[in-house]
Amino acid sequence: MSINLRRAGVAGFATLGVAALLAGCASAPSDTASTSGGDAASDFIPCMVSDSGGFDDKSFNQAGYEGITEAADKLGVEPVTVESAADTDFAPNIDNLISQDCNLIISVGFLLADATKAAAEANPDTQFSIIDDSSIDADNVKPIVFDTAQAAFLAGYASASYSKTGTVGTFGGLQIPSVTIFMDGFVDGVNYYNEQKGTSVKAIGWDVAGQTGSFTGGFAAGVEAKTAAQGLIDQNADVILPVGGPIFLSAGEAIRDSGKEVALVGVDSDNYETAPDLKDLFLTSVLKGVKAGVVDVVDTAAAGDFDATPFVGTLENQGVDIAPFHDFESKVSPDLQGELDTIKESIINGSIEVESPSTPASAE
Repeated sequence: MSINLRRAGVAGFATLGVAALLAGCASAPSDTASTSGGDAASDFIPCMVSDSGGFDDKSFNQAGYEGITEAADKLGVEPVTVESAADTDFAPNIDNLISQDCNLIISVGFLLADATKAAAEANPDTQFSIIDDSSIDADNVKPIVFDTAQAAFLAGYASASYSKTGTVGTFGGLQIPSVTIFMDGFVDGVNYYNEQKGTSVKAIGWDVAGQTGSFTGGFAAGVEAKTAAQGLIDQNADVILPVGGPIFLSAGEAIRDSGKEVALVGVDSDNYETAPDLKDLFLTSVLKGVKAGVVDVVDTAAAGDFDATPFVGTLENQGVDIAPFHDFESKVSPDLQGELDTIKESIINGSIEVESPSTPASAE
């Protein structure tokens, strides 16, 4: 059986961010010699610049920061990281890292694409990598991208299976491909459940065919995100997928205030683990292996094996997946996990084809 998400014209990739933090606060590079990295040079400096949310967003940027920290610790070197408070900080922050002799500079997200491209062109001997963007064609820029539609398809199926009201919903931060790819997969997963079970669970908040839906206009938790979530709750949705970093925090607040039994589906990280105050609300999370991708790129660059071939996370290479049901384990159908395992294998072997207008080109 082949399931294809309808293709529509959408441009670019993006990152998931949060409320602004301090900008330009990079730490000085360390002279610590390599202790555990074997052949890693003691003067190798891996660096990272966040999007406008900073590294404590409990989601996308945080996963990148954890990746560069883990890789640097393993190599016995000190990473240099700098946070951005606004789009205007991107270019100066990258220049700051270049001035500190960074060997590898990782940009967290599509919003940094222009600044990364300009810096890469001006500094051909510096290696760059960018998360959630594959628009830069340069020998010194390695994309780290993810086919999250595959994992979101599983989450949509699980949400439809769990729903008691027969309505589930989703909303996003900005209408950009690295957001809508989650929404595409989620809605088509719901539709696949209906096809298999003869049910009519509704997915509101996103129309795959028209590529239109509900967005807050940014990636900060706040009134807009809470209002968007409340709108879905008012339409009887009892599972909600907020796509956009910590906008899920406001969705959680809306659920608490409503007094209704509404579950959340997280994105990027296992939000059951990263947001313990809301852990009882999470049915599952759509996982994006940002940390693993960053570790891989840092390791290969330090070993002298850097190339511009994209790192593409899929179900097959475990670059995307869904989190365990945790506290919902006893609340979902006992048959659900087995069904998801079968669907996952079918996506991997191609008998179920999950595509989105935002599917990374090298994953098609």
